[in-house]
Amino acid sequence: MSDPSRPVRTAAVIPAAGRGVRLGPGTPKALRTLGGTPMLVHAVRAMAASRAVSLIVVVAPPDGATEVGRLLHEHPLAERTDLVVVPGGQTRQESVQLGLAALPDTIEVVLVHDAARPLVPAETVDAVVAAVRAGAPAVVPALPLADTVKQVEPQPAGTPEPVVGTPERALLRAVQTPQGFDLATLRKAHDTVVEGEGATDDAGLVERLGSPVVVVPGHEEAFKVTRPLDLVLAEAVLARRRATDGYV
Repeated sequence: MSDPSRPVRTAAVIPAAGRGVRLGPGTPKALRTLGGTPMLVHAVRAMAASRAVSLIVVVAPPDGATEVGRLLHEHPLAERTDLVVVPGGQTRQESVQLGLAALPDTIEVVLVHDAARPLVPAETVDAVVAAVRAGAPAVVPALPLADTVKQVEPQPAGTPEPVVGTPERALLRAVQTPQGFDLATLRKAHDTVVEGEGATDDAGLVERLGSPVVVVPGHEEAFKVTRPLDLVLAEAVLARRRATDGYV
């Protein structure tokens, strides 16, 4: 993929333009506080904690780029990590595309990370980057499923749904972020695959191209904060880190 004699530059794109309706009305989800600090700041710090990441592009709500830029300026990163804020689009795919467009030509590996996964450990980020640098065009961190999964025939809300199958749990994984990509591959996927064509994440877009996607081990603390109960769990994880690891 690249000349092994020179370093491969890696960037992270963090789409943070969504409203997060499942956490309730009000502040966009990425700006909700976790331990007194916005989740977006935690997510940016998580990417910057990997020494492989030299640039972070945050994709803000279309009308909130100035506000987000001001917020992140109040929580500066180490000098080795550059930070750019750009306005997003109306959909997640549009926002990721705008983030990719902001990357310089010197970037070869890109991570796409959910702002709502604020506590992903640096070792997970590093594992994803290493797998892309080793030649995989697309890499996702994932965990085995703890629960049995049923395939159902969807019915209106509140109506019992008939079970039509039970997938073999050992063959399934719960996917997390950051997802890592060869930049040229991801740009081609976004330019080629129309949103909604069976893909619910960036790796799915690459799959639709017919390019291989590989899985590396994820981490239990890389869960997505979507519902109020998730926020309670994230607060507990953060409190434990601050007490034992000196986490800021």
